[in-house]
Amino acid sequence: MSIDVQAADRVRDHARKRIEGLQGFDYAAPAELFPSRSKKGRIAYRRFDTAAEAIRFAVEDVPPPALLGAYLEVDEARFALDEIQCLYEAAGYPLTRRAAVQAAENV
Repeated sequence: MSIDVQAADRVRDHARKRIEGLQGFDYAAPAELFPSRSKKGRIAYRRFDTAAEAIRFAVEDVPPPALLGAYLEVDEARFALDEIQCLYEAAGYPLTRRAAVQAAENV
């Protein structure tokens, strides 16, 4: 296994453990998505009524390269790209995921 793959796995595992520790994560809390300082595929600062909407926007609508270095802030806690993805995949995520909608349409 290459060093890059091992490092990515460690980051992903760390993000999952942090998210698992947030059992009471409030998907209904207001959230802000801050762009990275990179000029490449940059996204603009956005404010959302709920963290769930911000997470869905980040995962489903923004190309991953544009999120590199960006972070989501909810209740003064910051979440990087891997953590945002984990929150989206968590069982407690309250919104319908796009993949689930597309699968239902194909049935």
